[in-house]
Amino acid sequence: MAEHFRLTVNGNESELEASPDTPLLYALRNDLGLKGTRFGCGNGQCGACFVLIDGHPAPACDTPLWSVAGKIITTVEGLSKGRELHPLHNAFLAEQAAQCGYCTSGILISAAALLAKNLRPTEREVREALDRNLCRCGSHNRMVRAVLRAARE
Repeated sequence: MAEHFRLTVNGNESELEASPDTPLLYALRNDLGLKGTRFGCGNGQCGACFVLIDGHPAPACDTPLWSVAGKIITTVEGLSKGRELHPLHNAFLAEQAAQCGYCTSGILISAAALLAKNLRPTEREVREALDRNLCRCGSHNRMVRAVLRAARE
């Protein structure tokens, strides 16, 4: 049975009608048109669908809508401030840190959560923060360099 949900996504209030068990990922992509968050494994294991929920990275694919009511959700689109790119976006571009790009949105979310807590992470801390994100292209080293670059800048 469908219910009404009020979500705060990227600073905007949205109301939608859906089943309480609808995955947050479906609401973001299908109802709110936010396509940056990707479907990967569907089990919360790969990181492609990560979003920030109250500042913490979480898989949107297995997070039901009922569990995010009243929480602040940030997608990869919400990292930017208007037309101004997030420092991570600039660093990823400068380091050419994405190959196919499928995992990149989730990795940016994990990196943003790290930098919000730790402005000067070590390489080890960056690697630990990105550990839950899988990249099949093997771009992790460039991504780690990009996160460290964003922290410096």
